[in-house]
Amino acid sequence: MTGIKKEPDALVADRSTLHRVFLRPEDETCRQTLVKYMEQILFGLHDFLNKHVGVTEEISLIKLAEEYTDTTINQNPQKKLADVIKDIIDEIAPRAVNVASPYFIGHMTSAIPFFMVHLKAITAALNQNVIKLETSKVLSILEKQILAKIHRMVFNFDDNFYRTHVQNTQTTLGVFTTGGTTANLTALWIARNKLFPAKGTFENIEKNGLFAALKAHGLERVVVLVSKRGHYSLKKAGGILGIGHENIIPVDIDSNRSIDLVKLKNKIREIQADKKTKIMAIIGIAGATETGIIDPLPELAKICKIHGIHFHVDAAWGGPVLLSEKYYHLLKGIEQADSVTIDCHKQFYMPMSSGMVYFKDPKALDRIVYHAKYVNRPGSVDLGIKTLEGSREANSLILDSALKIMGSRGYALMIEHGIETAQHFAKMIKQRPVFQLVTKPQLNILTYRFVPEKIQKKLDYADKKQRQDIDAILDNINKQIQRIQREAGKSFVSRTRLKACLDDDHDVVVLRTVIMNPMTDLKILEEILDEQEAIALNIWDS
Repeated sequence: MTGIKKEPDALVADRSTLHRVFLRPEDETCRQTLVKYMEQILFGLHDFLNKHVGVTEEISLIKLAEEYTDTTINQNPQKKLADVIKDIIDEIAPRAVNVASPYFIGHMTSAIPFFMVHLKAITAALNQNVIKLETSKVLSILEKQILAKIHRMVFNFDDNFYRTHVQNTQTTLGVFTTGGTTANLTALWIARNKLFPAKGTFENIEKNGLFAALKAHGLERVVVLVSKRGHYSLKKAGGILGIGHENIIPVDIDSNRSIDLVKLKNKIREIQADKKTKIMAIIGIAGATETGIIDPLPELAKICKIHGIHFHVDAAWGGPVLLSEKYYHLLKGIEQADSVTIDCHKQFYMPMSSGMVYFKDPKALDRIVYHAKYVNRPGSVDLGIKTLEGSREANSLILDSALKIMGSRGYALMIEHGIETAQHFAKMIKQRPVFQLVTKPQLNILTYRFVPEKIQKKLDYADKKQRQDIDAILDNINKQIQRIQREAGKSFVSRTRLKACLDDDHDVVVLRTVIMNPMTDLKILEEILDEQEAIALNIWDS
């Protein structure tokens, strides 16, 4: 057999050792090591990460890659569990990224409450597979309950509706997915199938395919309209669903950096003038990935209702804001959507990876029912009949438990901290003459860039060519700021490209921050800006 090392080894793989490893730690030393580290992780998670990880060790990816080139599998065990755990702590953890650090404010991945590790461990130990009742039993029932709770948070129907559907085996209010990408894909999958009802010899798109669907309905093309700030998962969905990612059409943004309703209406008129093209869905964003901006959801809902278009809201980021009595109004109109995506591993602060998608119509998911003789048989009530994924872990147990531990108010406090700290951070940036605030926060994401004051004045009077030349220099400096700060390992912000001014014809490099960690305070943000300013001025003076 190739790829297997047959070197002599002190450890031997036989039935006895396999039985021992499968059931329990190899020996008392292993048990003590396991308990030592797991106790730190389970009860002192953040202290553990700060001790063993920092933000990240200053080492290049090229050097790291050179150390991981072994491509063979040992025939016999190489190490005992205790030694493997010690290697993870000593070798892997310091080179990972401590997303729990309050100085890590660059991505939508952050600290998780310490109890999430307990819940994840229990979920792994139970190893329930909610594809089928035979491999999950009560977990499938619990999943329907938590789906109804979040559905109520979004759509807020009356008591009778939820009594009717919470455990109804004939209806489905939503499904858990592996993340926002598969949640958005599921929503657009439903929207596509809904667009093509049976006609003549054409039965349905799942059976007959997209080509037959287009032919039966006299179409050549279907499109999806979304703000240019739409998540890239939507393009993936276009490719997977066969409509082509070029037909996920970006609509320009307005002065608020949300979808431009005038341009959207113009685009709808243009498309509807072509009788061979039909709009499959319009997507509203509730918390854009790059800027955190929320589209005007009530207006989008009205447009979709007038034209009979599926209205999907991508609230992967912003959905949990509905738990805040102070800020839930920011998502007004989401209750009018046909489908809504929410990520658990974002502002529900769950471990990777879990998403959800919800539908106003409890029968919507009937459009993607699949069966198999050995699982999810016709007539069964298994949850896997109406999900994109097959086997799934019971993430519903984690979310249900977390809501019991935190309550809606507990989550609201964290969300409100992020929104209000981002607002203060924006003021801090404005007070520093070397920085330019590019997108002010609507939720808890903002962007800015290093622009020395005298250069800002030049930009005010520059013509188009001069502005492009100056911005090219600034782009290089801002890239270096982000890279040097990241490699130093103390703190982290990300970067992207946006228009600094909406009337510009080119994008510029901007620094992007996500204020998600409840331990991130104004003092830490001052330190991060101090570090960036020192890096920038050193580059600028050289």
